[in-house]
Amino acid sequence: GLHTLPKALIPFHYYPEGSRTPLEEHLVEAQAYVRDGEGMCRVHFTILPGQGRKFERLLAEVRPGWEARLGCRFDVGFSYQDPGTDTLAVDEHNRPCRDAAGRLVFRPGGHGALLENLNRLQGDLVYIKNIDNVVPDRLKEPTYHWKRLLGGFLIALEERLHELLGRLRHAADYGVIRDAADFAAQHLALALPADLLDRPVPAASRLLAQALNRPLRVCGVVPNEGEPGGAPFWVREADGSLSLQIVEGAQVDAASPEQRAVWEAATHFNPVDLVCALRDDQGEPFNLHHYCDPEAVFITAKSKDGRTLKALELPGLWNGAMARWLTVFVEVPKVTFNPVKTVFDLLRPEHQPE
Repeated sequence: GLHTLPKALIPFHYYPEGSRTPLEEHLVEAQAYVRDGEGMCRVHFTILPGQGRKFERLLAEVRPGWEARLGCRFDVGFSYQDPGTDTLAVDEHNRPCRDAAGRLVFRPGGHGALLENLNRLQGDLVYIKNIDNVVPDRLKEPTYHWKRLLGGFLIALEERLHELLGRLRHAADYGVIRDAADFAAQHLALALPADLLDRPVPAASRLLAQALNRPLRVCGVVPNEGEPGGAPFWVREADGSLSLQIVEGAQVDAASPEQRAVWEAATHFNPVDLVCALRDDQGEPFNLHHYCDPEAVFITAKSKDGRTLKALELPGLWNGAMARWLTVFVEVPKVTFNPVKTVFDLLRPEHQPE
């Protein structure tokens, strides 16, 4: 039955030639903006343990037809969330929960656990989106357009970033420092020391190189219309500095009127529409764990067997797990965001056939 299938394998959209699953819709999307010069499209899915054979069966069934139809090849990978990242569940009094057999209850650590999956990919340019945010072919063109824009903007930023890092390392002078500082402030919204240009060239150069030599992400955000989920904010760090981050509601102190007011004033919403540059200016992959804020965990309320429990979630993949990344937000139109969170969402016009 459908209730036993992962969302990626449930038929979402009807076409004259038959229904199509989210997995297939992602393959169709991939050929439009991640096809390389040799016609290869690399796609990676994170899946639940025990579901691998179902994915492989469907992929074996549909891939030959799509490759012939689209004139490309697909390199499709799968990975699992590491069970070692599961966290201990506790009750309302913070006592460890046990099941009927007396065993401790552990819960998945949230999507932040997927940071290691992303790290292992050793990718260069990586798009990240949710499995259920897909639309029929008749509505795909705006998505293609904005994905290409986000990716192109990321590449332009990365090329300038790598150029400046090379100059800072090998030909630093006050002109280079001024160029790098202007780029950091104007394009990456980085807060730099006010006396930066008064410091000796070697010290200023080291500070700028440290600030700029990080993973880079361009995040598409949509105008806030009350959808549940995270939002882009300025976050004040413990040292008083500010950084751009995506914040989840669970990270906000709901008991604080001030914090609640800030949260409710959010102008945009995070649809999980990210493009990431994961290599440094020498072409080496970053160790993404070095750019995570390990303190940015959060607690969520869950239930099991009729009992309320609290679950500790790791820093979210696009939240605390990317807290030390270079971050740029770009507004994208609402038409690019059409998630399916319940079966009723499939009744929306965006998911219906023509």
